[in-house]
Amino acid sequence: MDYAIIRSGGLQYRVSRGDTVRVPRVGADVGEKLEIDEVLAVRKGDDLNVGTPLLEGVSVSAEVVKHGQGKKVIVFKKKRRKGYQVKKGHRQGYTELRITGISA
Repeated sequence: MDYAIIRSGGLQYRVSRGDTVRVPRVGADVGEKLEIDEVLAVRKGDDLNVGTPLLEGVSVSAEVVKHGQGKKVIVFKKKRRKGYQVKKGHRQGYTELRITGISA
């Protein structure tokens, strides 16, 4: 099985051709094609190439499927006996990518 390990938004993902992966929000429109150059490792057949830290001349092509927001995370702060409490929510934005190919 051929796969690549890419880095996007400070996180690492193992992707293969045809996979759909959610990465932190990318500034691209829906349907737009992307080239991801931050490839850490590539496996083709029995051959595994690992970069130090990145591989040169290797890229992963992807297509933007949709943008969205994750589940809400509640942040609640309270100091007892002081009458202080704050409740905030946060929803992290994401981009869903469909991997179309790995070029080595």
